[in-house]
Amino acid sequence: MTDLMRLPLHDLHVELGARMVPFAGYDMPVQYSAGVMKEHQHTRTHAGLFDVSHMGQVVLRGGDYAQVARAMEALVPVNIAGLGENRQRYGFFTNEGGGIEDDLMMANRGDHLFVVVNAACKDADIALMRAGLGADVRVEVIEDRALLALQGPEAEAVLGGLNPAAAEMRFMDVATFELAGAECWVSRSGYTGEDGFEISVPADAAETLARRLLEHEAVAPIGLGARDSLRLEAGLCLYGHDIDSETSPIEAGLSWAIQKVRRNGGARAGGFPGAERILQEIEDGAPRKRVGLRPQGRAPMREGVELFAEEAGGAPVGVITSGGFGPTVGGPVAMGYLPAERAAPGTTVFGELRGKHHPVKVAELPFVPANFKR
Repeated sequence: MTDLMRLPLHDLHVELGARMVPFAGYDMPVQYSAGVMKEHQHTRTHAGLFDVSHMGQVVLRGGDYAQVARAMEALVPVNIAGLGENRQRYGFFTNEGGGIEDDLMMANRGDHLFVVVNAACKDADIALMRAGLGADVRVEVIEDRALLALQGPEAEAVLGGLNPAAAEMRFMDVATFELAGAECWVSRSGYTGEDGFEISVPADAAETLARRLLEHEAVAPIGLGARDSLRLEAGLCLYGHDIDSETSPIEAGLSWAIQKVRRNGGARAGGFPGAERILQEIEDGAPRKRVGLRPQGRAPMREGVELFAEEAGGAPVGVITSGGFGPTVGGPVAMGYLPAERAAPGTTVFGELRGKHHPVKVAELPFVPANFKR
């Protein structure tokens, strides 16, 4: 497909033996020669290097940070005004129906807000911000930087070897410092449930930095396949699958990302799209819930598998939104939605595979505990 966009590190991926696939309009590495299972396990035990340059990087500027934060709070149900300098926070754009338009990361950089959005929603998110933030906030799309993620228990030692400042960071800190001769914007965060860093680096310096990181014996290149299995075990949502424009943050189990100041009784309660539904569901509960699921056989149950209350007959009561084999768990894992009354851990439902209903246990999320450095 010649119309796919290429990552700044495209040639390096090909050199490293990556199998490239279309993803969100980009030619992306899905796996390398080691294969998804070994890449997953390597990230869990050592450190994996992911190229996530397809994500959207955006800087929001105004008269001062407070002005930008106030404007952004009209689009997200998150406390942006109270976010400390050089700290990052997870959030989501909501719509008037209380659904999620995209999830994103937002960082207070003192005089501006740095935002990272999903690749598939990038154009829509930029349009939403330009329309919704007002004339006093400039939306600057960053086109000349790559984005790398170094994830795993040895990530701190590896990145700290290039600059000791990295080892001083804690989960959700952000900082600017030099790595391999380039000025990098670094956050201690990621999408695997492991400790690690996301690194925005000038595109023309990305290959030099990537090669320096890959020189370390602890680091291996990791593709989209293992990224998906890692985030699934960590119980992390994938936009367009586990969350979408119809799903509320409360149904999705993301109420923890809505701080008290934005809830009923808070100093800046509401004021975001869909506030009526979302705040009501915080108070009264949502009719359905995102849950962890453990198919009881060896066969994985993937997205779209319908869930039933009974072993035979009846209408479906839920659906799987993400599923596959969990290498760390050693068996199939999935996430999906069930009515609130069937969402308690230990509840048995049945997934339909090849015309037969197979038992599935509702499980606690995450399947693998997070290893963030608090």
